[in-house]
Amino acid sequence: MMLQRMKAAGLLAIVLLVTIAVVADPMHRLSGLEEPVTGSDGDKGWINLRSFGVLPSQTGAINRDNLQRAIDAASEVGGVLFLEPAAEGYEIASGLVLKENVSLTGGSPVSPRGSKHPDRAAPVGSLIKVTDDKHPFIAVQSATAIANIQFWYPEQSHADPDAVKPYPPTITLDKSGRVEGVTLSSLTFYGEYETMDFRATPERHCELLLIRDCYGYPLSGKFITIDYCYDIPRILDCHVNPAIMRRFDRTYGKAMVDAVIRNQTYAYNIDHTDNAQLIDVFCFGTYGGILLGAESYGQLTNFNFDCVTIGIHKRGANTFNRNWMVAQGSIIANTGEDVDAIHPILAEGSGHLSLSNVEAFSGHNPALTTVGKSFGYLRVRDAKKLTISVVGARMANYVADVPVSKVNSDDVTIVVSASFDKDNRLVSGTF
Repeated sequence: MMLQRMKAAGLLAIVLLVTIAVVADPMHRLSGLEEPVTGSDGDKGWINLRSFGVLPSQTGAINRDNLQRAIDAASEVGGVLFLEPAAEGYEIASGLVLKENVSLTGGSPVSPRGSKHPDRAAPVGSLIKVTDDKHPFIAVQSATAIANIQFWYPEQSHADPDAVKPYPPTITLDKSGRVEGVTLSSLTFYGEYETMDFRATPERHCELLLIRDCYGYPLSGKFITIDYCYDIPRILDCHVNPAIMRRFDRTYGKAMVDAVIRNQTYAYNIDHTDNAQLIDVFCFGTYGGILLGAESYGQLTNFNFDCVTIGIHKRGANTFNRNWMVAQGSIIANTGEDVDAIHPILAEGSGHLSLSNVEAFSGHNPALTTVGKSFGYLRVRDAKKLTISVVGARMANYVADVPVSKVNSDDVTIVVSASFDKDNRLVSGTF
């Protein structure tokens, strides 16, 4: 009898411990399931979002609420939420917050020309369909990541510039506090208006932002905007091109590309940063390639800004460290209302700009309305205590008599060496 009582007490204790563990586990508790909510690759500890009711058959609002519930649970313990590929994708309403310690990942590779549904003109895979314009789709907090996901705005116009919907940014930062340590990788965007907006404030600046292998063509012209991001923001291997939806027959035509250029915005916009790093970045058919703000410094290398009005626009607020090192790039500045406003490189303010092996040429392209020429190679205006070095440049297809011009910029020193002008003549000297 005593032995039976001891066995019963032992079994009761085990049951109580298991019950406490289940109740205390936020993943198990919130999922409402009897089994752990891991995905098909369970050995990695990934959590399949279908277990939380994020389904292709659900409405956008329900999927948004269920995804947020999964994020909230994962944030308590740290986890990877997996968006399983689906033929129809997932409609998800906007207004999500990716809370600390959570990674949101899918199974789609980057799709620079679009993935393709087998039966109709639509993408397929780990695909989020955004149809409402109430909020940015998702705001990220510290220690978060998003990877291998496609974002599609199926109701966005791809042929009529007057019907373009100005959706809020797809990805932004959560402005309730400082955001530190965010990785965005292998993402594809279709039909977005503004892609990634990381404009912080002096009081709540962000740090350690890494964006890599991302593709899209924002109809505002603004792909990545970063402001007040210290401790080294990095942008690597990113691509902006109106042919992003070619494989499912939604390539943007000339009228749409011309409208994007008329916005007079920049594909990449960087300000208030410490030593920003941009490597292997590309854009086609935007007004500007990159704006290097007055309170920024860093390095830009291995780039191509094609069919733009302004390739690189460099500003500077002081002579201490408002310096940009730019190397190994190509600029095709050929579009705009007036050739006098078309400049491969435009510099203003103070600081230093180093250009090494940066070529510029011009010509026509049927994808947009072009002038086919630039004014010169380098225009400097409203500058003071600015120094510029140019080495190994190939300067072609401009209309000015000389490739370098200055406007209201007497206190500027420009040194050019081992470079060649539009007539293949050596350019070497001080301007």
